[in-house]
Amino acid sequence: MAFMKKVNFFFQLNILVTFLFLFVFPASTGELQRLKHPGNTDGPLSILVVGDWGRRGTYNQSHVAHQMGIIGEELNIDFVVSTGDNFYDNGLTGVDDPAFEESFTNVYNAPSLQKTWYNVLGNHDYRGDALAQLSPILKQRDSRWICLRSYIVNTDVAEFFFVDTTPFQDMYFTTPKNHTYDWRDILPRQNYLFEVLKDLDSALRESNAKWKIVVGHHTIKSAGHHGNSVELELQLLPILQANNVDFYLNGHDHCLEHISSADSPLQFLTSGGGSKSWRGDVNWWNPNEMKFYYDGQGFMAMQITQTQVWIQFFDIFGNILHKWSASKNLYSIM
Repeated sequence: MAFMKKVNFFFQLNILVTFLFLFVFPASTGELQRLKHPGNTDGPLSILVVGDWGRRGTYNQSHVAHQMGIIGEELNIDFVVSTGDNFYDNGLTGVDDPAFEESFTNVYNAPSLQKTWYNVLGNHDYRGDALAQLSPILKQRDSRWICLRSYIVNTDVAEFFFVDTTPFQDMYFTTPKNHTYDWRDILPRQNYLFEVLKDLDSALRESNAKWKIVVGHHTIKSAGHHGNSVELELQLLPILQANNVDFYLNGHDHCLEHISSADSPLQFLTSGGGSKSWRGDVNWWNPNEMKFYYDGQGFMAMQITQTQVWIQFFDIFGNILHKWSASKNLYSIM
């Protein structure tokens, strides 16, 4: 009973904090860094999404990369989104770590993948030198590489809001399980989280994008091994719903997954099958919301126009496992 009272207290506290972020505090004077991706005049915006990949080509990472190259050429992709856990098991040791070439440059070497990669940090990346992945030195080593903590990528038809989700997770601060996390520039933690949420809310409110897409490493809703993130459900999800976000893209669970939202148009899309997978511990989910689950390796493709989005999930053989599409009335979003 005492435990339940404690859980209920923290639940109510998080709801109060979220309310303050959304309705009481003024818009943040800070601003997320914005990057403009050049427009594509030849057709829809086309991207690939992959996460949890960096294992020097092992655990089928090379097979996933090979198929990404084939599908990337077929779709004439504009860029790649990485949902984090870019280098296993413990991130990079520094800007000169050979794992950068061994897990990234040498693996994703297909011509169609020589496009910009927009990355977020995962929890395994924080176990190493997190600042190394944020360093411009890596872009000098491979011009495709872009990684910031939280930032925005603007395109002609959609805005991508990348969110640093690892510092939201209580367990990495209270029960680190013998792992050391690189919290430089994060502490004091509550100040950092406050600014991330406030700046994201402000940017989403001001956005006139046809499609709003938020990218983070950790799941909000998932039937996989890690399941739902309570911290993100309480703190991030209300902001996404209040600002009519269309998609939340994540990794963390080593699977491919599509869950629809019961109370909003928001779709939860997991693409964490970049390498080691097959956890085998899928949890039951309401079939009215669970559109697709695959406990294996693969990646996701998205094609976006001003009025339509098409989504496809692929396995390591290039088979289409799941397709889904959505449309909007152009006049309702202008």
